[in-house]
Amino acid sequence: MKTGLYFGSFNPIHIGHMAIANFMIEFSDLEQLWFVISPHNPLKEKKSLLKDYHRLEMVRLAVEDDDRFRASDIEFKLPTPSYTIDTLVYLEEKNPGREFQLVMGADGLRTFHKWKHADLIVEKYHRLIYPRPGMDLDIVSRNPNATVVNAPLMEISSSFIRMAIREGKDVRHLVPAGAYQYMREMHFYEQ
Repeated sequence: MKTGLYFGSFNPIHIGHMAIANFMIEFSDLEQLWFVISPHNPLKEKKSLLKDYHRLEMVRLAVEDDDRFRASDIEFKLPTPSYTIDTLVYLEEKNPGREFQLVMGADGLRTFHKWKHADLIVEKYHRLIYPRPGMDLDIVSRNPNATVVNAPLMEISSSFIRMAIREGKDVRHLVPAGAYQYMREMHFYEQ
């Protein structure tokens, strides 16, 4: 079964993530997509990150009624910082018969060479690349084993949502309903 792995902090998950995930399932050969919640991206600061289990719960609430999607906490069980190659190897061992592919934004290609064992990832795992605002997609042509999936450009971001909440803005239509309700009940990002 072809399974896309969509890594991210999902801090919080939003409609942009969901639109890209839906597009990947419908317009690629993926049969399932797993949202892999990262405890800490080694290339990003950790200071504004909600606790792992809160971000996992928001993703679960966002995808719970769609069996094409799954919320994965696999990286919570692996050593930190988490590295994509370690997660891929572990998932392959635990899920024989699944063909894992990476779902990533074109902006991730800028720093891809810094990823642990980037050459091995390129060799063994197909990457489905979605466009990001301001990114020249010619960079994909210089990346072997990668395909551009012409998903809609999503200019919404988790950092924008966090900022809007701090400013007292109503973001209910920017976050999946279940995740939004949980976020409001817990008063996340309000300070």
